Amino acid sequence: MNTPLAVVTGGSTGIGRHLVEVLARAGYAVAFSYRGSETPAASLRAELENQGTRAFGLECDVGIKTEVDRFFAAVTAWHGTAPELLVNNAGVQTWSPLLDLAEEKWDDVIRTNLKGCFLNTQAAGRLMKDSGRGGAIVNIGSGCNKLAFPRLVDYTASKGGIEQLTKVAAVELGPFGITVNCVAPGAIATERTAVEAPDYAAAWSPITPLRRVGTPADVAGVVLFFASPAAAFVTGQTLWVDGGVFTRASWPYPET
Repeated sequence: MNTPLAVVTGGSTGIGRHLVEVLARAGYAVAFSYRGSETPAASLRAELENQGTRAFGLECDVGIKTEVDRFFAAVTAWHGTAPELLVNNAGVQTWSPLLDLAEEKWDDVIRTNLKGCFLNTQAAGRLMKDSGRGGAIVNIGSGCNKLAFPRLVDYTASKGGIEQLTKVAAVELGPFGITVNCVAPGAIATERTAVEAPDYAAAWSPITPLRRVGTPADVAGVVLFFASPAAAFVTGQTLWVDGGVFTRASWPYPET
């Protein structure tokens, strides 16, 4: 099997779905995990197979080790070789002030976003190491890797943890030829953000130096870079895909 294998967690909807589609067009066989409705996953598999791409999707709670192990066993049995790329994209979000946040919401977000990143990195990293070919791992972070976001204490804690996990994993997996990097999106227009705020683009564009919100394609391009030979000597890094919004300081004076 000469076709390289990419694995995307949380790949049936949103940014994850776009990543699966882009990686398929880039020549990867793509396996993705998802949680919840089978309908988006089935439509994605059908779409890719109609295009002649090998695609595999399996429901998996990324925060449960037995499910992650089952997922990777099924993926390797399906494709026959270890993945060359893992994209840790799966994530959930809650909106709540710190003092009102329910413990079960905290646990679900940390388990899915941070523990899920750990478990999938560990599983894929072992396969990449044993293959002797190395590989690339790309973790999807957030602007709240860097800044405190109100009403998102659990999400912010999970994404900050992912950035540090990225660095540790890069150091430990580097000797096996495995790079580990983080992509930190800013305001990205997706189905979820459209529900979050119908005027999402109108709210974020004026405060973003590039004067627009991002798209899933903006995120996918950077993931492809980290997976490419052009980034073979880049590891442990976070690249902000935010139009400059989280570089911009709060500034009390007129700009003109």
